[in-house]
Amino acid sequence: MRPVTRNTLLGIIAVVVLLLALGALPGLLKSGDPYYAVATPSDGEYSVENGTAINWSTQSERRFPYTSAALADASQSAAGQSEPYWRGPFGFKGAFTHSPFDERDALRQQYDGAVTDDGVVVRHNGTFYHVAVRQDV
Repeated sequence: MRPVTRNTLLGIIAVVVLLLALGALPGLLKSGDPYYAVATPSDGEYSVENGTAINWSTQSERRFPYTSAALADASQSAAGQSEPYWRGPFGFKGAFTHSPFDERDALRQQYDGAVTDDGVVVRHNGTFYHVAVRQDV
């Protein structure tokens, strides 16, 4: 193999390995402060009169894993929370990974009638939940 071809292939392989590492590494980093998607029953504070709640049966669990986990946990206890998401110290991780902040922003853009000061209102199995991203649970 010619040296130019070999060096080009090695360069391409190095770039591919680097991109794969950048995609996998942020998900493994557990530095910074943990954030959770938290679902609390609204006890009538948030209902259809205050806006349009998001019907969660029409949402994909794969698209909103943090919110879905918090709602599943909330149906078993008083308030539910998702797995922790570590934001990271420099914001590097947020560019490469899915976060509860992404879910909150997507729900706010799609359902502006369900937006509250710090989250959204969701109707799941006949119960209204207030879903927000919090650092302390």
